[in-house]
Amino acid sequence: MIDIRELTKTYGGEDAVRDVTFTAAPGRVTGLLGLNGSGKSTTLRILLGLCRPTRGAALIDGQRYRDLKRPLREVGAVLEQGLSHPGQTGRAHLVSQALLSGTSRARVDDLLEYVGLAADAHKRTGEYSLGMRQRLAVATALLGEPPVLVLDEPANGLDPSGMAWLRALLRDHAATGGTVLISSHLLSELELMVDDVVIIGDGRIRVAAPLASLAGMTTLRVRGGDQQALAEAFLARGASVDTDGRVLLVAGLTPEQAGDIALRLQVPIYELVAERQHLEDVFLEATS
Repeated sequence: MIDIRELTKTYGGEDAVRDVTFTAAPGRVTGLLGLNGSGKSTTLRILLGLCRPTRGAALIDGQRYRDLKRPLREVGAVLEQGLSHPGQTGRAHLVSQALLSGTSRARVDDLLEYVGLAADAHKRTGEYSLGMRQRLAVATALLGEPPVLVLDEPANGLDPSGMAWLRALLRDHAATGGTVLISSHLLSELELMVDDVVIIGDGRIRVAAPLASLAGMTTLRVRGGDQQALAEAFLARGASVDTDGRVLLVAGLTPEQAGDIALRLQVPIYELVAERQHLEDVFLEATS
């Protein structure tokens, strides 16, 4: 469990984050979203012990990162595109990290195969593409077989096959009881990965809820021969109705229900379109 409690960090009298509170639960993938400068990276840095909070706490299984007995075996992290020495080969990088984390070197070759870098294992990381560096960073995070993964923009530079690989990896980790906290600007891709959404703006939490309760809702755009009669009938059925001046915007009805109502009223329908709300819509609304 990742537990962020009333987290505040102040720089020069300005709050980078203020009273940030949310959890990332085992068995679920939690997406942390925010515009540049929103406080997202500050929150992750505090969680991983890279800076101290002004007040509040960021805990992993009830402990600060600095107090974990074997942090590299308990938390796997990708920050700043995964730093590695450009003169080291990919394999040498993982071997050195295995020694630091106390994990078996025998795991290195398996991980290189797993992340798709086996053929480039003996190439210097300075020659790696951004996508290859991201794969190496994820392999580094997985070395200690940690139950908790904290990933900051891990999808940067990945091609479509790499995105599918990352998505499957995170879903598999959560399915085995692991905890995943991931930030990304790729909202359409993130929508396919996450169970829970935390949106931060201007250093404050704007939204913290399961994705299923936010995205996936459908709004109907309805235009007919008698808008007033349709609106009254939709409201009587328990729907919510708004308008943009040209069409009715209806929530709480299926297209079939709206069509049946119009048929009973004998009102001709000129337009009936179901528009599904996506994570991007939720994000833009929360940060506008």
